Amino acid sequence: MMKKKYKWGILAPGKMSAKFTRGLQLLENVELYAVGSRDIQRARQFAEEFGFQKSYGSYEELTEDKEVDIIYIASPHSHHFEHTMLCLKNKKAVICEKAFAMNSHEVEEMISEATRQKVFLMEALWPPFQPMYIKAKKILNDGETGKIIHLNARFGFQAPFNPTDRKFNLALGGGSLLDIGIYAVIDALYFIGVPDEICAKADFTSTGSEISISIIFGYKDGRMATLYSSFRTAAGIGCDLLCENGNLFFSRERDMSQQLIVAFNGKEPEKYSLLPEGMGYQFEAMEVMKCLDEGKIQSEIVPHSFSIDLMKTLDRIRRASGIVLPGRN
Repeated sequence: MMKKKYKWGILAPGKMSAKFTRGLQLLENVELYAVGSRDIQRARQFAEEFGFQKSYGSYEELTEDKEVDIIYIASPHSHHFEHTMLCLKNKKAVICEKAFAMNSHEVEEMISEATRQKVFLMEALWPPFQPMYIKAKKILNDGETGKIIHLNARFGFQAPFNPTDRKFNLALGGGSLLDIGIYAVIDALYFIGVPDEICAKADFTSTGSEISISIIFGYKDGRMATLYSSFRTAAGIGCDLLCENGNLFFSRERDMSQQLIVAFNGKEPEKYSLLPEGMGYQFEAMEVMKCLDEGKIQSEIVPHSFSIDLMKTLDRIRRASGIVLPGRN
């Protein structure tokens, strides 16, 4: 049976939208339909490059187009709440980039609006859809590794300091935590859960944004997680799961190539590698359309509850480390 085709819209064309669109191009039930930008020339250029049918010089025009089924939002963190609410009020299904918003109050309001409008909403979280992540979860669920005792996750690369760049501009949600540290937090929540205690220490730039942060999660059952993100060190991207009967080691490169090493105690390590087509972004899009086919307003893989837990945990980390987002704390 032929799958229903969905007309996709892109809100805020840029580098992230280009990566996501390359994933969309791999899917047969996708129609690249419209692009919306505050700059009509930018919208037209993106539409021409990737084969979208329409381009708009405002986000309002995009969301008011009755033909659009799903909108992918890739504006700066600081604008996710505003743009998601605009889409939902126009009854457009939404997949919005992480960080979902600037604080948990905004996330809860977004979810309330989606529920009220009976419209699909999902945070665009890359890891839970990836084959290596899924394989690791299965290995853990099979029980041979035993319980996770400690998790160590990191994401770091060197970025030249520029006070106007979104990575360092507090008005745009700047700082390593919301940009890349969120991945380490996702790892901890996904594999262990919400921590009982949080300690954190951040290093700040002249703009007030943090450039590096170290975090410790404590759990009542004695388990721990250590997390690190930085724009100062080339720490790479990885997650180590240290278990009772063996260890699992994740790593990935910026091209999204993935490696998983499974090392059971007393056995030779098993290595798995993958470089997904489309950098793996098509898996998120597939989930959105599957949920729409089934009449759902949220995903079981990234449910609304996970996004609330994630942002509440990020709020706790900011309070523990002294990170202040003016007007959005």
